[in-house]
Amino acid sequence: MKRAFDAIIIGAGQAGPPLAGRLTQAGMTVALIERKQFGGTCVNTGCMPTKTLVASAYAAHLARRAAEYGVGIDAPVRIDMPKVKARAMTVSANARAGVRGWLDGMKGCTVLEGHAHLESATTVRVGASLLTAPRIFLNVGGRANRPDMPGIDQVATLNNRSILELGEVPKHLVVVGGSYIGLEFAQMYRRFGAAVTIVEKSARLVPHEDEDISAAIRTILENEGIAMRTHAECIRFAPHPDGIEVGVNCTEGAPEVIGSQVLLAVGRRPNTGDLGLEAAGVEVDARGYIKVDDSLATNVPGIWALGDCNGRGAFTHTAYNDFEIVAANLLDGEQRRVSDRVPGYALYIDPPLGRVGMTTAQAKQTGRPLLVGSRPMSRVGRAIEKGETQGLMKIVVDAQTKKILGAAILGTGGDEAIHGVLDMVNAGAPYTTLMHAVPIHPTVSELVPTMLSELQPLR
Repeated sequence: MKRAFDAIIIGAGQAGPPLAGRLTQAGMTVALIERKQFGGTCVNTGCMPTKTLVASAYAAHLARRAAEYGVGIDAPVRIDMPKVKARAMTVSANARAGVRGWLDGMKGCTVLEGHAHLESATTVRVGASLLTAPRIFLNVGGRANRPDMPGIDQVATLNNRSILELGEVPKHLVVVGGSYIGLEFAQMYRRFGAAVTIVEKSARLVPHEDEDISAAIRTILENEGIAMRTHAECIRFAPHPDGIEVGVNCTEGAPEVIGSQVLLAVGRRPNTGDLGLEAAGVEVDARGYIKVDDSLATNVPGIWALGDCNGRGAFTHTAYNDFEIVAANLLDGEQRRVSDRVPGYALYIDPPLGRVGMTTAQAKQTGRPLLVGSRPMSRVGRAIEKGETQGLMKIVVDAQTKKILGAAILGTGGDEAIHGVLDMVNAGAPYTTLMHAVPIHPTVSELVPTMLSELQPLR
């Protein structure tokens, strides 16, 4: 059966459904294809379930600290892991149903479930159906990477999806990978009661951050009893009577760690290998990411790639912004570009890290004269009042243009407080505009203008 549409969208992640909404509002007929779970990574295996788990872990952590706040809890803190899991799954299921209901009720949108395969630049097959359209939008997302490491095929490992299925707390969780996904799960399960060891090949955690931020993150996690093995150049795996043996280092320290479970958190890869891109002539890079230009168009006219599969952003908010860029350019006569996007993201350990723009190290590489400021969270009134004084905030400014180049807030509320800086960067305003603002007291954000007033030249 052959069916013609004005547009075909493959994937119901963060970009696909809202794009379907804009296209149908413009009078187009749209076919939206999803082969598995509506809502994409964020709804099903990313932001929503993991941050729900983070909230449960925070509740347990705060309950253990209750005495510090003058609150008595008679019984020991107990983790009901099946209930914790059920809560996270309910949040995801409700969001997934919401996305599906929205699409099903969208006039002009035909929803198909199944695997989409391109047969040409204008033709997509889904089971027995052959769909045609002059416009095709690829929003197929990505999945956990499982690299070819020594012994990896001899053991069963967890990834960010399968670890959500755990109904019990591991005895000893070994997390391979010291960046965002790995650190969030490491702290979470430590607070649930597991012994946790983080294994990271680099010299420090989150190595793309500045050294002081990385060091502070390590201190936060070590203070909660998480063991660290950085410089792990000899990562390998083997079965062990007590679980899995993880080889760590060839030269110093214990040569291996024994875990009851192992979480691999060593990057992502795009879901592009079985999409039929070669039949449509769509180019990909060496890692399988779809090549796109500044408007998110591929090399084939009439085909665009949005979200994780294009390698231009690995976050829910960047995927949604991809939709905004494509919709604005196609329907509103604008000329928006990915390169105009100000990078911002958060690491959801507790306390969280909010980041916008360049690190200080990246700013130094520009050769510009710089001004820098920093302040420990132990000097932030709001943090002191909450009893959460770990971390720091820092900012880097171009001394000539007075533009903010980047900032990081690692501390309580850091993921929210960073948005004041993010807004200034997006507006292109000089740092003095924010410095002269009158912030609300008591907040974390109120210390950003203070920090800006104390900027010093970077030597």
